[in-house]
Amino acid sequence: MNIASYIDHTILKPTTTVAEVGKLCSDAMQYEFAAVCVPPLFVKQAKAILQNTNVKVATVIGFPFGYSAIEAKLAEVLLAIVDGADELDMVINIAALKNNDWQYLASELNTILPVIKSKQKVIKIIIESGILTNEEIIQCCDLYGIAGVDFLKTSTGYAEKGASIEAVTLMRTHLADTIKIKASGGIKTYAFAKALFNAGADRLGCSSSIQIVEESNK
Repeated sequence: MNIASYIDHTILKPTTTVAEVGKLCSDAMQYEFAAVCVPPLFVKQAKAILQNTNVKVATVIGFPFGYSAIEAKLAEVLLAIVDGADELDMVINIAALKNNDWQYLASELNTILPVIKSKQKVIKIIIESGILTNEEIIQCCDLYGIAGVDFLKTSTGYAEKGASIEAVTLMRTHLADTIKIKASGGIKTYAFAKALFNAGADRLGCSSSIQIVEESNK
């Protein structure tokens, strides 16, 4: 497999610069990554650089903690789409989940999903699996899987625990084949990347993407 075509080449640190985004995009073109994932501020720049390529532009919504208001997330989505984002990685309201307010989570999803679908964009729902119980992960699979999101994504990379084989395996078991899984957070080696694919991941979010590809070529 050409592992590069399954990777979202990512930079999401708060100190991200224009120059770093430029390099991220040129690396993505060189290695033919699936997408770049950049902070909302840089969507326009990334889109301009990548406009005549197959590399998609992804950005994050409600990142990294997920507890911004539904209206705020909706505004972020609309602005990102105007700026040219192809894919939107949205953090769910984890505080609502931890308070067992699944009605709130359904309302959040029902507000945002139709807008993204109407614009033919891709939505990846970040559930932050590293700080959820197995039961909570399964409930997320039920809610978001039935709604027909494009991807369920493990992590932001900002929690104490990122992607794990166990979480991906559990998610794959409880999701329809049509719902893809994106693993992200702490993926630094080809061996771990390969193990995540074997567990059922369809896409990876990495900042160590080039290192992973070069290891895979050996």
